[in-house]
Amino acid sequence: MSDAKGAEPRPQVFPLYLHDEALKQGVDLLFAAFAEVFADGDAVLKSARLGRAHHRALYFIARQPGITVAELLARLKITKQSLSRVITELLADGYIERRTAAGDRRRRELRLSEKGVLFEQRLWEAQRPRLARAFREAGPDSVTGFRHVLAALASAQRGEKRR
Repeated sequence: MSDAKGAEPRPQVFPLYLHDEALKQGVDLLFAAFAEVFADGDAVLKSARLGRAHHRALYFIARQPGITVAELLARLKITKQSLSRVITELLADGYIERRTAAGDRRRRELRLSEKGVLFEQRLWEAQRPRLARAFREAGPDSVTGFRHVLAALASAQRGEKRR
């Protein structure tokens, strides 16, 4: 009979999906998916002489009306200088508005203008079919798994612990 205290530790075995090559293939797919999803809106952006940085700002301002520049900066993870250029152009072209917050006059909030709402909807309509098709083809269980993976990646980036 062998003594459990003296047993050799078992080598850690990783499932196949955790091997480097499988993880790198996942990153390959993330890059390819990102490129394709956002390419769908490029013609809309080009028609307005805007770029993907503008698209990202418009998207998050639409998703969180009243977001401050500081909050948007934290969300986008770009330099203050880059965001300043994007915000200045979006304000000048009438896509967004900057307002003083009702409860705190020091706080400047960003919102889409009517023009910005219509433009952001055009961008979304260019992207939505590809996303809807992919989600439909994958099925609900795969979509749930996909969201779990993306949420884990996003929370790891923000330094949050997964429960």
